[in-house]
Amino acid sequence: MELPELSDDVIYCIILVVSLPIAHVVKLCNSSLTKKAICTVMGVLIICLTCGWHICHSIVTTLISCILIKISGPGKCHTYLFFWGFGYLLFFRTCHYLGLPQAPALSNAVQLLLTLRMVGIGFEIHDTHTSTKREDCSSEEMTLKKKYQEVTPSSVDIFLYAFCFLGQFTGPYYKFRTYIDMINNDQSADIPTLEPFVKRMKIVPILIVIFVGFSYFFSIHYVETDEFFTHSFPFRLFYMVPMFTIFRCRMYIAWLVSECMSMASTLGAYPVQCKAKCGKGPTDLSALAEAKSKDVKDIQYDFETIHNLDIYGCDMAPRVRDGLRSWNMTVQYWLASCVHQRVPKQLAPFKVAITMAVSAFWHGVHPGYYLSFGLVPIFVAAEDRMVRAYRKEGDAGKMFDCINWFLKMRAFDYMCMGFLLLRMDYTLAYWHSVFFIGHIIGFIFIVIGRLRPLPKSEKKRE
Repeated sequence: MELPELSDDVIYCIILVVSLPIAHVVKLCNSSLTKKAICTVMGVLIICLTCGWHICHSIVTTLISCILIKISGPGKCHTYLFFWGFGYLLFFRTCHYLGLPQAPALSNAVQLLLTLRMVGIGFEIHDTHTSTKREDCSSEEMTLKKKYQEVTPSSVDIFLYAFCFLGQFTGPYYKFRTYIDMINNDQSADIPTLEPFVKRMKIVPILIVIFVGFSYFFSIHYVETDEFFTHSFPFRLFYMVPMFTIFRCRMYIAWLVSECMSMASTLGAYPVQCKAKCGKGPTDLSALAEAKSKDVKDIQYDFETIHNLDIYGCDMAPRVRDGLRSWNMTVQYWLASCVHQRVPKQLAPFKVAITMAVSAFWHGVHPGYYLSFGLVPIFVAAEDRMVRAYRKEGDAGKMFDCINWFLKMRAFDYMCMGFLLLRMDYTLAYWHSVFFIGHIIGFIFIVIGRLRPLPKSEKKRE
C-alpha cells in the first residue's frame, strides 16, 4: 500500500515544527562556528529532503554570485548580482520548456528568498564600499558604521548565509549584517525570546481554525469550472471574499511561525534603544555601542528587524497604502532599499511602476501576478484623490475612513483573484463575470476625485 502524497502545506508545517527546536539550539550556542555549522547543515538538509536535486539551482545561483562579486568588485557587484539573480530566476521558472524537470513549489520558494539574499548582499557590499568615500559623516559616525553596518564577506560567508535555514521558505528576509550579528553574538543564550515568541504565536491557532473552516467550504478550483459561472452575480462577487480570507490566513500562519522560528534563534534581536527598523536593523548606532558595554540581562530587546507582518495593519488600516505596507514587510523593505531608492533620477516618475514590475516578476511569471499588481497604482491613485478631495476631520472623517476600509478590503479581494487563479484566461474570466467591477470603481473614484477642486493646502502639495 502506497502512502498518500503530502501536500506542500503539510511538508512546510513539518519543516517548521522540526526547525523550531533547532533554532532554540542555535540560540543556546556561544560559538560562532557551531552556529554557522548548525544553520548551514540544517538548511542544506531541508532543501535536499524537500527539493532533491533541484538544490543545484541554489548552488549555481550562489556560486555565480560569488564569482561575480570577485570579478566586478564592490563598486559594480550590486548591478551584476541584480541582473544575474533575476535572470536566473527567469531560467529557473522556464527551464521545463528546455526539457529540464520543472522545479516543485517548495524549490521555487527557496529560490525566491535566495534571490533576495544574493541581490541584497551585493547592495550591502556596494554600500560598504561607497560609505568609505562619504565626506558628510563625522569620524565617530564613520567608526560606528564600519563596526556595526559595513560588511566584507568572504565567499564561504556568502555560501553559509545563502543556505541558512532561517527564513528559507517564506522569509523573513534579513540582511547579511543581521545574520552575522546573530552568528557572532556569544551571549545570545541570555536574550529573552519566550515572551515575544508566545505573543506572536498566540493568534496562530485562531488563524488555523479560520483557514481550515473556510477551505472546507470554498476552493479556488471551483472558480475554474463552468459550473461556477452559472451562479448569480452576487454569489460570484461574494466568492472573492472567502478566497482572500483563505489566502491571507495561509500566508499569516506561514509568516508568523517563520518569524517565531527566527526569534527562537535570536535572529534580529537588538536592544530597544537602537530603534531597529524592519529589514534594516539598528538605526541608532551610538545606542547600540552603548548597549554592547552592558550586561545582556540588563537590556530590553525587540525583534523589529525581522517583523514581517502587522495583521492589524493588513486587516484594519483604512487605507490601501497602509494595508500594503503591513504585508510581507521585510520583502517590502528589500524592494524599497534595492529597487525603489536605486531608480536613476531620469526614471524617477516611474519609480512605483518599476518597483511593482520587479515585485510581480519576483513573485512569478504567471500573468495573474501582473494583472493584480497593475491594479495597485489605480487603487492608490483613486484613494489618494478621494481622501484629499473629500475627507474631513471629526466624525465625518471617521465615517469616511470606515467606508474607505470596506472598499480597501474589497480591492484586496479583487486583486487576490489574480494571485490565486494565475492564468490570464481564468483571471479575466472571473473579473468579466463580475463586470470588472474593481477596475470600473477605481477609475470612477479617480474621476470623481478630480471633479472636486482641491483645498488650497492640498493644491500646494501637487
